[in-house]
Amino acid sequence: MKRKIAILAVLVLLVIINFSIWSYINNPLQLQPWTKTTMGVTYDPMRKQDTQTGNTYPSEAEMDSDLALLENKVHAVRTYSVLKGQHKIPELAAKHNLNTTVGAWIDGNLEKNRQEIETLIEVGRQNNPKIVRLMVGNEVLLRDDIPKEALIEYIREVKKRSWRPVSTSETWDVWLKNPDLVAEVDFIAVHILPYWEGIAADDAVDYVFDRFHAVQQAYPKKPIIITEVGWPSDGQPFKHATASISNQATFLREFLNRADAEKINYYIVEAFDQPWKKSIEGSAGAYWGIFNADRLPKYPMEGDVLTMPGWKNWAAGAAVFSMVLMGLFLFTRSTLKLPGVLFFGLIANLAASVIFWSASIGAQQYQTKLSILFWGLMLLMQVLAVVILLIESLEIAEVIWHRKTARSFKPLTPSADFKYPKVSLHLPIHNEPPMMVRKTLQALAKVDYPNIEVLVMDNNTKDPAVWEPVRDDCERLGPMFRFFHLENWPGFKAGAINHALEQTASDAEIIAVIDSDYVLSSDWLKCMVPYFDNENVGFVQSPQDYRDRDQSCFKSFCYWEYAGFFNIGMVQRNEYNAIIQHGTMTMIRKSALLEVGKWAEWCICEDSELGLRLYEAGYDSVYVKDSFGRGLMPDTMSGYMTQRFRWVYGAMQIIKGHWRSFLPTKKSPLTAAQRYYFIAGWLPWFSDALALLFATASLILTGIILTDPLHSELPANVFLLPTVGLFSFKILRGLWLYQARVPCSIWQSIGAALTGLSLTHTVARGTVQGLFTSGKPFMRTPKYERQGPLFTGLMTIRQELFLLILLGAGIAAMSSIDHFDNLSGRLWIAVLSVQAVPYIAALITLIISIAPNYGRKSKLLAEELDE
Repeated sequence: MKRKIAILAVLVLLVIINFSIWSYINNPLQLQPWTKTTMGVTYDPMRKQDTQTGNTYPSEAEMDSDLALLENKVHAVRTYSVLKGQHKIPELAAKHNLNTTVGAWIDGNLEKNRQEIETLIEVGRQNNPKIVRLMVGNEVLLRDDIPKEALIEYIREVKKRSWRPVSTSETWDVWLKNPDLVAEVDFIAVHILPYWEGIAADDAVDYVFDRFHAVQQAYPKKPIIITEVGWPSDGQPFKHATASISNQATFLREFLNRADAEKINYYIVEAFDQPWKKSIEGSAGAYWGIFNADRLPKYPMEGDVLTMPGWKNWAAGAAVFSMVLMGLFLFTRSTLKLPGVLFFGLIANLAASVIFWSASIGAQQYQTKLSILFWGLMLLMQVLAVVILLIESLEIAEVIWHRKTARSFKPLTPSADFKYPKVSLHLPIHNEPPMMVRKTLQALAKVDYPNIEVLVMDNNTKDPAVWEPVRDDCERLGPMFRFFHLENWPGFKAGAINHALEQTASDAEIIAVIDSDYVLSSDWLKCMVPYFDNENVGFVQSPQDYRDRDQSCFKSFCYWEYAGFFNIGMVQRNEYNAIIQHGTMTMIRKSALLEVGKWAEWCICEDSELGLRLYEAGYDSVYVKDSFGRGLMPDTMSGYMTQRFRWVYGAMQIIKGHWRSFLPTKKSPLTAAQRYYFIAGWLPWFSDALALLFATASLILTGIILTDPLHSELPANVFLLPTVGLFSFKILRGLWLYQARVPCSIWQSIGAALTGLSLTHTVARGTVQGLFTSGKPFMRTPKYERQGPLFTGLMTIRQELFLLILLGAGIAAMSSIDHFDNLSGRLWIAVLSVQAVPYIAALITLIISIAPNYGRKSKLLAEELDE
């Protein structure tokens, strides 16, 4: 009870700390207040659901409601068109004591231009003293919609047919380049938008006034009005300009106070957010309003500004979610020490906050059906990434801060009166070098166990020169050895050892299986068989170990990569009776094997599948991490990849065949811990598949972004956790656990991490193919395989190289474009760079595997064969 209270106190403390971090990040901005009435705003009456190409447009009542909202907040509004009912705006604005600068939209559609001009002149002739100016076009020359001469003709026509001041709006640089246009207008209507010029927010207001004064100095006798000035509150960064509520509020308050001091006429762009502008200006185009599209103010113009007004709701959601996660994972872990609880709780809180932070970004933006689907998929992937992160965090906590339990097994010494049950040792072989198998047989002949038979099952070896020497060796070693040569035998390895089971002596009680390359310690059976005195024990497992780690740098790295699983994962799983059975160095109770239905010939990982069936039948397992036999590792990168692909593909077959057992129901024959550890053990492989999915998505998005930078948005935030975060944690976890449990140096740990990363794509392929295909044949790991030339090796990793080249090209292209010279651009490059690391690791590992080892490998190989 005290422990649960302590855990609860830790969890509550973590939630409080997490909430405090949210509070600190969302600390109110204390800005210079704006207490006066704003001079003017640009006004487009379009609603959230409206589009420029649609047939619906705001009603008169909706426009009147908008203008009533602006009353007493601004002195004037500026419009852009007089079609689609907008010719009524000046009259409605006058009702609310608002001046109006009326605009006509001019573009390449000459027929529509004529309608705009005629309606503008008609509105300008109204007896409405609140109409103060007429505007013919908006950034017409900037867009190059019509020739300058045509625009001037429109301006002259409106001036001739109206007595009000007339101009057109252009950016500051267009005015400086076109003094002849200046001569035609009554005033200069200038746009100064530092965001679209990539100016950092801190320098933006100074930039506005510098550009204003430049135009003023160029045309000192002409009145100047800033008809567009502002900053977006959200959207994609543009060069050094970042769109955010804090930057918008800071810019507007500083500009308004300075413009008031300098007595400048201006119109803030704009009154209300216009989501339809995304299709024209990119994501930032939707967020220039001082009110959002729902007509709610984004922040007050005086007093403190909150960048995320609803942050408390998001923080509370993250807190509840983190408590649920911690409760699910921790309250069943009675053996976990309090520092482990604290560590896991910290990770859970951070992970929950990242998910809710990402969700809050999407919730504050205007979404389409397509973007909602995109955000949903991204958040789902984040949740999957968090599950993987939490499982790996719990593994760290349990390994580092775990109390010892009764399931820590050691080799046994049989008592003097111990009755040795008969062991039938099965040795399946297929096309194996006879000299290698001879070493295995010689070691078996020296096994110190009084009651044993050895059945050597040669499975479909075609060449008599390969299998006959093995047969001869068995005959030479005596009656303890029996040799079987199986021609055209079905079922691969499982089929062979099922046949061995049929040939097993009737009085045999234990079935032992080793691979053809394993040299046994003579005491293996004596030290492990006594565990079968416990009738609940269904199988006993010893670790895979290897004797050729000194042959090359490549094999040394592979050795330590294998060692991690048998010194960390298997040890921890053994605590919960949930180990993975392997097809070598394993013993099975014969009656249990027959009870559950022999070896599965449909699965290429028949060993792991059998172990799961034994658990489902209620049997226990024993794992002793002491090494009792050593085999040979793959000689080439190709062999290394093939072996891992088989393991992964077979695991996916097992999942498909036994998925009901993993459901958290009372009908499941597995314990909760067994379900957890089998799923947790396979999730890192799903993580690699998820990484491939993210890399593919990143490449597609990068291609779209490079094709159209302005209208594309970098989703760097939602990619950070599944890529950079998960990758970084994976490396940290591996190095930490290796130093805690694996007897190797830091450099050997790094080598293991390198080779493990090099298999990322192989694991991803195995996961995807295993889930969506069936019937892959058993893939033997070749022994004494000759290393091919570099080109052959490169062809082995051709898929990895292809993805690496694409990612490298994406990084180079993103780095070369000024538009992405900002935090979002650099984060996206970081995402692509991290995604490239496993493919770089594959290339480096390949080079290491074929690099010369100064004759050492050849010498050791010769010694191995001669012994």
